[in-house]
Parts: sequence; C-alpha cells; structure tokens
Amino acid sequence: MRDELISARGVKRFYDSGELKVAALDGVDLSIERGAYVVLAGRSGSGKTTLLNMLGGLDRPDAGSLSIAGQDMLAMTVAERAGFRLHHLGFVFQAYNLIRVLNARENVAYVLQLQGMDKKQRFELADQWLAKVGLSGFEKRRPDQMSGGQQQRVAVARALAAGPDLVLADEPTANLDSHTGESLMALMRQLNDEKSTTFVIASHDPAVIASARTLITMQDGKVESVKNL
Repeated sequence: MRDELISARGVKRFYDSGELKVAALDGVDLSIERGAYVVLAGRSGSGKTTLLNMLGGLDRPDAGSLSIAGQDMLAMTVAERAGFRLHHLGFVFQAYNLIRVLNARENVAYVLQLQGMDKKQRFELADQWLAKVGLSGFEKRRPDQMSGGQQQRVAVARALAAGPDLVLADEPTANLDSHTGESLMALMRQLNDEKSTTFVIASHDPAVIASARTLITMQDGKVESVKNL
C-alpha cells in the first residue's frame, strides 16, 4: 500500500504584475510518497520555488487542494501552519538562514527549543547531528567562523534534528563550490537512505539533478514530467 506524504491537485498561484495576472503555478498535480528523494528541476521562473513555498506552508494556493502528512494545508490558519512547520517540516535555504549570533550547536538546537525540549537534551541531540554532518569540533563556532559549506551543513543538521516528515531545500548548492555541493548532496542522499526522511529539493544544478531518485521537471508553472530514476 502506498504511503502518500504529499498530495496536490490543481494547485494554482497567481501574482499581479501591473495590470496582468501571472500564473506562477498553473494547475499542478503531484503525489509524493513518504521516504522519497525528489528534485524539482526547471528554468528560473518555472515555478519551483513557488511550489516549495506551498509545500512549506509559507504561501497558500489561489485554487486547488494540498495536503501534507494527511493535513489539509488550505484549511489551516496562519498560526496552525506555523505550528505544522515547527513539528513536521525542515528547511534548507540557499542563503543558509543561520542566526548569526548563535554558534553551530545553538543554531541546530533552536528549533528543538521552540518544540519545548530541555536544554541538556537539545544540546546533546544538536551535537549528535553536527557529528552526522561531519562537524564534530565545530559546535561552538559562529556562522562567521565557518565556510559556506560548513554553514550549509549546520543548516542540514538543523533541518533534520527535529525529525521532520519532510525536508524542503531551495537551491541548497547555489553558494557552494562544486566539490562541496556534491558532498552535501551525497550527505542528503545518505540521510534519506538511513532515516527514510522525505526530501524535496528545487534546483537547476546538474549535480543536484543527477542525485535525484525522482525527477520532476517544471515549466511555465506546470509539471512537465515525472521520472523515477
């Protein structure tokens, strides 16, 4: 029996551009199973980031239906979506989005603190995840004391430490050199294998696309093709 994590039907999102209404998403139908490793590919403006924002509850469709982990995303209030993100979703951003005044341990532990975990437990778990991403010994370094690749690894550890159902990554290798980017994707594939965490990654980086287990190509706000690799 299929264990569907994401179900999108006829999802549309429009933006006003002067007197024109532009369709960023134009009737997206999508089904993603729990434990999948998905890459969204397509040119800039194809709708990848807009779709990620929908999946992350950061924006709402203008039409259609969207459910994640059995929850109707359109029926939620703003506060309910924030709570859902906290307990079910992890995010890896192109710009890392680490808190500059916190060290690596504190950045990873921040979401755990919001979830109500006590300090000793959340710091122990943060250190475990920093070790998993190859950053043992970096626990007390602030973002400005780390390279871009190290900061992105902290972001991955932060995204995964809270045990999310779904990790969303928007161009995670865009600010990294090719070697560091490939290493990051290998790490995410490994975590998908070991933890069965579902990943949906938006990118036009060939190395990221090559890492896909399911490749969804988008064009003009629509799903053009779905390939299981």
